[in-house]
Amino acid sequence: MIRKLSIWVSRTTDPYANLAAEEFLTFHVQPDECILFLWQNAHSVVIGRNQNCWKECRVTELERDGGHLVRRLSGGGAVYHDLGNLNFTFCMKKEDSNVIRQMLVILRAAASFGLNAQMTGRNDAAVGGLKFSGNAFYDSHGCYYHHGTLLINVDVTSMSRYLNPSREKLASRGVDSVRSRVVNLSALCPEITVETMKEAMICSASEVYGIPAGPFDEKRFDLEELEHMRERFDSFSWKYGQKIPFTNRIGARFDWGEAELQLKVNRGIVEEALLSSDSMEAACFQDIGPQFTGCRYEAEALAHTLDDILNKRNAPETIRHDLRCMIFEHL
Repeated sequence: MIRKLSIWVSRTTDPYANLAAEEFLTFHVQPDECILFLWQNAHSVVIGRNQNCWKECRVTELERDGGHLVRRLSGGGAVYHDLGNLNFTFCMKKEDSNVIRQMLVILRAAASFGLNAQMTGRNDAAVGGLKFSGNAFYDSHGCYYHHGTLLINVDVTSMSRYLNPSREKLASRGVDSVRSRVVNLSALCPEITVETMKEAMICSASEVYGIPAGPFDEKRFDLEELEHMRERFDSFSWKYGQKIPFTNRIGARFDWGEAELQLKVNRGIVEEALLSSDSMEAACFQDIGPQFTGCRYEAEALAHTLDDILNKRNAPETIRHDLRCMIFEHL
């Protein structure tokens, strides 16, 4: 039974630091305590634990534009975060969790602005059939969290841009996202801002749990442990190296002929590759595939590897340029 309600509002928009704080709070919550963690991420795509990031978003474009790819502990689909998005996490012991009660905090917060919000789909929240909050869950060793998004004034153009990759030729066993029609709460009620919604969530949590909310004692944080967690969330092996095997075929037709690169990838590393072309420069393309083995599945790494091979084979600059562009366009 929840007897203590603690509030922690993040002071950073670093997505890896926020996921580290979320994990720390989850595994250090006290018995009978609920910690409401409120946080924001700058320009990020956050994917579920078992998703293929390249199938869910335009990874190369996101990172080229200064964004962050983030893989969380919980399952579920990919979401876009920017500073128009307020995120929340309920951290508690598994035995104290109650999804209906936790969702009620969100619904009552929206109701405080005169909005008739309802639970829909897979524990999402919507107004008039338009989703403004997606939710996901995680539990381990008796510890539990329920987290989600609150769309306040998110850049929906960027959301659509980064979450809609071209993936017709990518075959993966990863879990796909379920897309829904969404709405910004500020479009429904101009009084809703990130700051006013923070206050509404805190007040609503206090009402739902029937106890006053107090600040989380930051002395409970172990800064060294937090930094180790942050480094893990920001590591290549965590973000890209999950064991989700997939194959991808990227190709294009140019003035000098057609080219196709087939890649078998596991844990973010190329295991097998085949580059084929009907170009008259046949010697340039002979037995190139095996030289990609062990290469990271990143546009820059793949393009550099291919360009280096073709340069050593004295391939025309036009071919080298076109193939480099093909890789960056399709990854």
